[in-house]
Amino acid sequence: MSRAHIERSAGGVVVRDIDGTPHILLIRDPYRNWGLPKGHLERGEASADAALREVHEETGLEVLALGDELGTIDWYFRLQGRLIHKFCTFFLMTSAEGEAVPEVSEGITECLWLPAAAAVERISYDNARAVLQRATALLQGETDD
Repeated sequence: MSRAHIERSAGGVVVRDIDGTPHILLIRDPYRNWGLPKGHLERGEASADAALREVHEETGLEVLALGDELGTIDWYFRLQGRLIHKFCTFFLMTSAEGEAVPEVSEGITECLWLPAAAAVERISYDNARAVLQRATALLQGETDD
């Protein structure tokens, strides 16, 4: 059995206060699933820089503030018969302004702001749901101070 090819990516859990309630941005991916904006690291690029770049590219949001690292998830998939082991590091981000517009050329068909609890329910991927839950716990911890 051949070894898996390693790929690295980064993304963001983007939060915006809407009417006093934290909302999280989800995207609808090419598989019609709800997920988080993310993408490949370019050669020599740091995870945090890639996360900001990818969130901007996939959502059109230009005003993004980088927060805490939320951890790394990983999964396996096959692409053209090749086994890929992907690692994706997520960061908490805030976006106070700007319209989220899906990057249709990459197969992203929708951007949706949801209250945190609804976003946790709506997201399609279990490993990304765990990242959202960590982000939500962190947000709640920040508001309790």
